Amino acid sequence: MSISLQSRNGHPGSRILSVASYRPRTEVSNEAVAALIDSSDDWIRRRSGIESRRHAAIDENLATMATAAAAKALADAGIDPGNVSAVLVATMSHRGRATTVAPLVADALGASKAGALDLGAACAGFPYALATADTLVRGGAADHVVLVGAERMTDIIDEHDRSTAFLFGDGAGAVVVGPAARCGIGPVVWGADGARHEALRFDETGILRMAGPEVFRWATSVIPEVARRALDAAGLSAGDLAAFIPHQANLRITLAAAKALQLSPQVHLATDITTNGNTGAASIPQAMAALPDVSGPALLVGFGAGLAYAAQVIELP
Repeated sequence: MSISLQSRNGHPGSRILSVASYRPRTEVSNEAVAALIDSSDDWIRRRSGIESRRHAAIDENLATMATAAAAKALADAGIDPGNVSAVLVATMSHRGRATTVAPLVADALGASKAGALDLGAACAGFPYALATADTLVRGGAADHVVLVGAERMTDIIDEHDRSTAFLFGDGAGAVVVGPAARCGIGPVVWGADGARHEALRFDETGILRMAGPEVFRWATSVIPEVARRALDAAGLSAGDLAAFIPHQANLRITLAAAKALQLSPQVHLATDITTNGNTGAASIPQAMAALPDVSGPALLVGFGAGLAYAAQVIELP
């Protein structure tokens, strides 16, 4: 006997309704980091463009930071937590006893009816999760999705490792994704280069290790290519952009990508890394929240361990 299952009605499109950021209280200077890696403020600035970063205190755990960013995003969007269908957390640094962070965030928000899950695509996690949120809304599985990128990178780096210690910071960024009459989140273009996974990986003790020059060469090669594909998929050109918001891995990578894409001076270039460091999956939403009052299309590109990458064009909230 054949049966016909009832399906849900989706929405013609989805969009980002709001964006918010949580930055830990403690600001850490280059001098403080340099003292542990036999380096200097000048060397760190030249190498990465970073001037300072934030380190989380004991009471600023992943769930706490993620909840703070998500609660502000919900308030800004005017969405009651009870109307949230799903909570997604993109992270690579969770070391808690709970299996995932998202259920803890959903509970703290009061989103008791929401599905909750973590997504682990490292520093590409936010665009991966954003594509998931878009699909959930357009497919009818969700009306409103809270998406958080949250990291305590200081838990997974060696403070004496000259390749990583100066790069990373902690924090969280969140968006609320909801239904729209037209597409506000463009098609995702993604992929992975698993053959090179050793360039950025966890060692046997759970500490992140990186072959910096190799990752730099890979990133400056892959970003322009995937960015152009995302623009094509959205039916836009670089000249249509209001902002370019890549993962904040290294200011030199960001500037190289902007040059390769031939972005005009009118395009707002996200450079949040200068005072925030590399915050992994949190870096794109944090950089989005740090932009001045900008409207229009923005190109997002994430890339990192795996080696995974993803890009899409979105309408800024």
